[in-house]
Amino acid sequence: MDYAQITMPGSRDYNEDSIIVLHQNDEYCFVVADGLGGHGKGEVASAIVADTFKQSFEAASIPADSFIPETLLAAQYNIMQEQEAQNVPLEMKTTCAALTISDGIVRIGHVGDTRAYVFNRKKVLFRTLDHSVPQMLVVSGEIKEKRIRNHPDRNRLLRVMGIRWERPQYDLSDDIALAECRAFLLCCDGFWELCNEKKMCAFLKNSSTAAQWLQLMTQEVERNGKGKDMDNYTAVAVIC
Repeated sequence: MDYAQITMPGSRDYNEDSIIVLHQNDEYCFVVADGLGGHGKGEVASAIVADTFKQSFEAASIPADSFIPETLLAAQYNIMQEQEAQNVPLEMKTTCAALTISDGIVRIGHVGDTRAYVFNRKKVLFRTLDHSVPQMLVVSGEIKEKRIRNHPDRNRLLRVMGIRWERPQYDLSDDIALAECRAFLLCCDGFWELCNEKKMCAFLKNSSTAAQWLQLMTQEVERNGKGKDMDNYTAVAVIC
């Protein structure tokens, strides 16, 4: 398993994103969290998510098939507790995408519009669906998928971590056989908004390593973001 990662502030003064890669024996865990709420708040929320996944993974006490949902719930609890401790209710929020590989099975969970992609050798095999207004409009047939990136409401999220949950707000993928996969990409909206799926696939086809693939995608992000108010951009690329 070959992987590479990047996290950059873009045009912003602070980077509120967090990223973590965990590896133990033949088990892997990749997490990207995109903090919301401003310096000192969003970055704390995303860091709590990353730290919670690290602790859960290293404890190795949760079965593989329930690792992501249990850890997302634990991270949500930890964010809410930290908000209470700092007396900043509902000010620490984050999105998250997590992908694990264990015993030849790929599992994915996410909240918000941080995405996880699964690629075979030619195309996107699977991607998470954003918890956002534009994605809802796509599902209802009101707009086309390609309009998400430039939609005026693209930053209006329907689910995040760090607000009170009446029920679990994450979505989980069906199990995916690792043998069907060529590569994975986890990235925040500041990354995928500036590099479309066609380019992701083309760059993957022309890359022999995860670092090369990520470099090509990052160059595309920076090229398309030049002269714009770029958000933080964070990604982890994995090639099987």
